[in-house]
Amino acid sequence: MFTGLVEEVGEITAIVPTDNSVRLTVRGPKVVADAGHGDSICVSGVCLTVVEKTADSFTADVMGQTLAMSTLDAAAQGTKVNLERAAELGSRLGGHIVQGHVDGTAEVLEVRPSGDWTVIRFGLSRELAPLLVDKGSITVDGTSLTVSAVSPVTDNQQWFEVSLIPETLVATTLGQRAIGDRVNIETDIVARHVERMLAFHTEGGRS
Repeated sequence: MFTGLVEEVGEITAIVPTDNSVRLTVRGPKVVADAGHGDSICVSGVCLTVVEKTADSFTADVMGQTLAMSTLDAAAQGTKVNLERAAELGSRLGGHIVQGHVDGTAEVLEVRPSGDWTVIRFGLSRELAPLLVDKGSITVDGTSLTVSAVSPVTDNQQWFEVSLIPETLVATTLGQRAIGDRVNIETDIVARHVERMLAFHTEGGRS
């Protein structure tokens, strides 16, 4: 489990394709400082397992399904990524509960400066749109954020907005996002459970 509070911006230093997956090596001195084999590290919202490590980097395998669901399908050497170690029991939960299980991707539609803030609008599928609410939690590229606006349900193009403070823009990769960029998103786990329960009630039965 993670909190969505990015600890450092790392860099992908190597990508080695395998049968139906890839092996990524990521430079991140802070997150590997106390990491061991089998530990979990969140890479731009995707929970990966450490299989090898050095003093300043770690290597993890990314299976085909994860590649298909996330922006890691387009990762390249030099790609910057947000990194976070798994939360420790008893630590403060400064963000919200993040599993590192990406629901899909969203596309940057607009980047709008607004005083000390920067507002970014993301387009997303109608399938994921019901899982987002105004003032609710959303994880974008591993960063815990609060939704500041959502599209009307009648809009053909569904979207949501987040308002980013200067610290978030500097401390994560979100400050580098431009129109057309894709990001990984993970919706709130409570919303996913509610959607699942409602689906069964709509069908007239229960699990």
